[in-house]
Amino acid sequence: MTRVKIKEILSLSPQGQEVIVKGWVRTFRNNQFIALNDGSTNNNLQVVVDFNATEETILKRITTGAAICATGKLIASQGKGQTVELNATSVQIIGDSDAEKYPLQPKKHSLEFLREIAHLRFRTNTFGAVFRIRHSLAYAVHKFFNDKGFVYLHTPIITASDAEGAGETFAVTNFDLNNIPKNDKGEIDFKQDFFGKHTNLTVSGQLEGELGAMAFGDIYTFGPTFRAENSNTTRHLAEFWMIEPEMAFYDLNDNMDLAEELLHYVINYALEHNKEDIEFLNTRLLDEEKQKPQNERSELNLLEKLQFCVTNKFERITYTQAIDILKESSHNKKKKFQYLINEWGVDMQSEHERYLVEKHFKKPVIITDYPAAIKSFYMRQNEDGKTVRAMDILFPGIGEIVGGSQREERLDKLEARMNAMNIPTEELQWYLDTRRFGTCEHAGFGLGFERLVLFVTGMTNIRDVIPFPRTPKNCEF
Repeated sequence: MTRVKIKEILSLSPQGQEVIVKGWVRTFRNNQFIALNDGSTNNNLQVVVDFNATEETILKRITTGAAICATGKLIASQGKGQTVELNATSVQIIGDSDAEKYPLQPKKHSLEFLREIAHLRFRTNTFGAVFRIRHSLAYAVHKFFNDKGFVYLHTPIITASDAEGAGETFAVTNFDLNNIPKNDKGEIDFKQDFFGKHTNLTVSGQLEGELGAMAFGDIYTFGPTFRAENSNTTRHLAEFWMIEPEMAFYDLNDNMDLAEELLHYVINYALEHNKEDIEFLNTRLLDEEKQKPQNERSELNLLEKLQFCVTNKFERITYTQAIDILKESSHNKKKKFQYLINEWGVDMQSEHERYLVEKHFKKPVIITDYPAAIKSFYMRQNEDGKTVRAMDILFPGIGEIVGGSQREERLDKLEARMNAMNIPTEELQWYLDTRRFGTCEHAGFGLGFERLVLFVTGMTNIRDVIPFPRTPKNCEF
């Protein structure tokens, strides 16, 4: 016989069939009842041990956290809370766990405590649900693009470019840091470094993705990106994953249509394939909400929020319209915003984005045509000379979840913009070649994967939706 996963066992009709199950002990009561979990579901399988027929040395080793193998017959459960249970004929200890030292005792633990033992937090119900949902969302992303005929392109993690031009990069070097070579000017001599030039971890795969789009038509990247931004907040990570499609012959409207379709698809996929996990997290959030004052409670629970985004067509407005709405809002006039909106051209904050979604339109919002001054060099310039064909998608509770644009395909316009923003054109000749040889209108966007997982799970700290968070002064494991 081969091992059967608990998720499958719990769906079987009990007919006395013999099965083998392996997992970790959650609890062991009365020397008889083991609550066993193997990570395939949050639900435990009750394994009933005949303590009279089991060696006392084995019974003493059935402790919380221990890994065991149980063989027995599947029968209808007599107890509450489960329909089937395993009547064990044998129990083997695979890996012992010292009950007194094991940090995850059968009680409620705070998320702050669990972040301190992130290597064990996967074994809890909350993080079991979060990371099964993360898996489903990742699979759904790949399935969505594959079914549309996109090519999955692996863009480099080590690069010599800073796609965003923000300078918040992690340097990559092979130098002995105690003996860094300098040139005649006293500057670091990167010609002696491993790659012969200054290199860094990527902040985005977009620029390389555009090269692929100019050959395959439709490509997407899905990989890790890095920002050396010293932001110790619940919304920032130094290492995170990005989904970045790039499409030839797409304009801004095509770009928005694809992004909206992708978000509908992956959220629906999670609702269908992770029903139990989402319901568990929904219940957990409702319990948390009860501890808050009435005025601080969310208007929508997690399930309602997810349905809100898949059943509503996203509202589309320009940046100018958004600023007008915010400027005239009672929130702004009564000074309820931390950052008041007084003029056109300001960069909207999360509080403004959430107001538009949650209070004004009561649906997801796509904002287009942002001021060129607050956007990146590669975005297509509009005829007004002031705005670019950018688009951001805003979600409830999150704010911006997608950022994208139609790319500037006109070589002269792109070079002029790069020069104005001090982006070195000589280092990006490979990128400019796509405008020299067979240029065409094209577009793309970036979806921060952790922001998506944060939204679908209802968690409030981005460190809780990535297995091993990297943040300022923190790089464990």
